[in-house]
Amino acid sequence: MLLSRLKYLTALAKERHFARAAQACHVSQPALSSAIRKLEAEFRVPIVKRSNRFIGFTHEGEQIVTWAQRVIAEHDSLMESVRNGSEGLSGRLRIGAIPTTLSSLSLITRGLCERHPQVTLSIVSMTSTEIEQALADFQIDVGVTYIANEPLDHVRRKHLYREHYVLLTAEDGPLGHRASISWAEAAEVPLCLLTPDMQNRRIIDGAFRQAGTRPVPRVETNSVSALCSHVRGGQWSAVMPHAWLYLHAIPDGMRAIPLVRPEIGQEIGLVIADRDPEPVLARALFDSVTGVDLEEYLPGRDSAGGAALTG
Repeated sequence: MLLSRLKYLTALAKERHFARAAQACHVSQPALSSAIRKLEAEFRVPIVKRSNRFIGFTHEGEQIVTWAQRVIAEHDSLMESVRNGSEGLSGRLRIGAIPTTLSSLSLITRGLCERHPQVTLSIVSMTSTEIEQALADFQIDVGVTYIANEPLDHVRRKHLYREHYVLLTAEDGPLGHRASISWAEAAEVPLCLLTPDMQNRRIIDGAFRQAGTRPVPRVETNSVSALCSHVRGGQWSAVMPHAWLYLHAIPDGMRAIPLVRPEIGQEIGLVIADRDPEPVLARALFDSVTGVDLEEYLPGRDSAGGAALTG
C-alpha cells in the first residue's frame, strides 16, 4: 500500500494537477487525494499546500517526493534485475535526446535492440536542461546530449561522437560555390536558427562571437524539422549539425558547406544519473555502444559507405 501511495505522489509531482495525476494512475481523484492524506498522516507533516487546486508541495513535501522517486526507481530497478536474470533483458528504456541528435539516434540504439529484442524504447525530444532535470526526477533513464559544453552535474557520461557544423544554403546563392565558409560570412546571409533556450543555439552564438560578429536570424524555432522546412524553401540558410546529413538528403538546389574560422565541434554523449544501483537497461545501452562514426558525413571528408557503429 505504501508503494502505491508513493506512486500517486510522484504522479502528482509530474502532472502538477490532481485530476491528471489520478488519470495517469488509473484511479479516481478522491482515491488519489485520500492516498496523499494517508501519507501525510503517516509522516505527520503536510505534503501538499492546501488550496482548491494544486499549487505545490510544502518544504517537507518536496523532500518526501524526492525520496519517493528514489524508492520507486530502485524498486523498478530491482524488479528488472530479478526478471532479466531469468528471462533475459526486457522492459522499456526511457531516453531523452536533444533535437540535433534525433536524426542519428538509431545508430546509438541499434546495438541494444539487436542484442535484446524484448527491450522497447520510449524516446522524447528534450532540451539539455530538461534532460538533466528529468534524470534527477527519475522521469528518464538515459539522456543523449552535449557532455562538455555547459555544466552537467551528478551524471555518468559516455562519449558518442563529435558534432560539427555546416551551412545549409542555396547552391546558386552568393556562397553556394564555396568549399568552406567562415562564421563571419555566414552571419551576412538570411538565417533561420534554433531558439536561444536550446544549447545548440548557444554553441552557435558562441562561434559567431569568436568570429567577431552577431547574426540577426530571420526565423527562430525549437524544431529541427521546422528549420529544415524553411531551408528547403530556398529563401534562408541555416547552421546545421553535420549528423543531420546521416538521415536527410540535401535538398535539390542546396549545399551543405563546412563552417570554419573558428572550426568548432561539440562532444555528444550518453548520460545517466550518478546513482546506484544503475538502471539495468541504461547500463545495457552504455555497454552496447562505444562510439558512433559520423565523420564521413561531414562534407569535404572522404566517404566510404554507410555510417558505422564501432565497438
